Amino acid sequence: MDEITVKQYYNDYIIGCYGKENFVFVKGKGPWLWDINGKKYLDFFPGWAVSGLGHCPTRVVKALTKQLKTLMHVANNYYIDVQALCAKKLIEISFDGKVFFCNSGAEANEAAIKLSRLYGAKTGRYKIISMRNSFHGRTLATVTMTGQEKYSAPFKPLPDGFAYAQFNDMDSLRSCVDEKTVAVIVEPIQGEGGINVADQSYLQSLRDFCNRNDLLLIFDEVQTGMGRTGNWFAFQHYGVQPDIMTLAKTLGGGFPVGAMIAGKNIAELLVPGTHASTFGGNPLACAAAIAVMETIEEEHLCENVSNLSVWFISELKKLQKKFPVIKEVRGIGFMIGMELEVPGKDFVERCRKNGLLLNCTHDTVIRIMPPLGIKKSLLKKGLGIIKKSLKEEFNN
Repeated sequence: MDEITVKQYYNDYIIGCYGKENFVFVKGKGPWLWDINGKKYLDFFPGWAVSGLGHCPTRVVKALTKQLKTLMHVANNYYIDVQALCAKKLIEISFDGKVFFCNSGAEANEAAIKLSRLYGAKTGRYKIISMRNSFHGRTLATVTMTGQEKYSAPFKPLPDGFAYAQFNDMDSLRSCVDEKTVAVIVEPIQGEGGINVADQSYLQSLRDFCNRNDLLLIFDEVQTGMGRTGNWFAFQHYGVQPDIMTLAKTLGGGFPVGAMIAGKNIAELLVPGTHASTFGGNPLACAAAIAVMETIEEEHLCENVSNLSVWFISELKKLQKKFPVIKEVRGIGFMIGMELEVPGKDFVERCRKNGLLLNCTHDTVIRIMPPLGIKKSLLKKGLGIIKKSLKEEFNN
């Protein structure tokens, strides 16, 4: 099809619940995307970190191809060998617990909500505290748990059982807790909220507070997990282990897969009949996730992120000194926010015209999330496009 036909079919046949950029992408490889007209783009925002290994990563493609010829789907009331192996590998890189597989981050967070309510059932506790400017998904429960009213307001009345504290503020958290509170959920780095990084003292205090008050601590690592910050998971930077952790995005390397990991004493509450996911942990998803973990491990991608991100962030901070429109550069690893003094939509569009794909979140924050295995030469190329676009957009 040509570009006009594709767009016409969207207009005629697809529900318009996504704001569309003016691109039709038809091919991806590594950090590159090609549109239907053959133009090539460097992708520093690979699908909200879904394509964290870049597009069509070799090992994942091979694993999926092999699995497609072997077994695509079998019901979860049977034992699935590749699912068992995937769960084992996830526990080995995270913490001692058990895994529930699903298809997305929203589903993983739904599972965490249900597990928390089971944990609190005997004492009548069910309320979960999340943070202002958080983002946890688009289902009715997870959009309610999301601490941004712009996402939930159209769907009122909303489910009961959620309260909102200020991020990085223990006094705010304490003021939200009552006799019905059972859990606290936090993103170690808020993605959709503007790349807001949790303080070390905050997460440690949060862990201690939850321990003292018999509250579950849930880390939403849907975006921060699987090497994005230079460790397998962001919690490992802080030395603060959650009771429950939710994952998705990079976990499947482009294939839809989500997971919830819970400590064994909590996980046992999910008995047959309490929760399920028809496609969760299917052989294809688990083959992809195993290939992702093997790639990160064998290609030393966490080390690559740790090493190159220090240089890259320092170069962005040099641009901050040169361009007053840059208010702040913040982040950990390859989860970086460049906050502008003005709305960032036009700047993102300028970068796209110059061949670099970025994202603007929270109106003024440019979200920069290169693939984990990117080379320094391509980081330099992307940096050059950012600099060029700053000059063009702000006439510096």
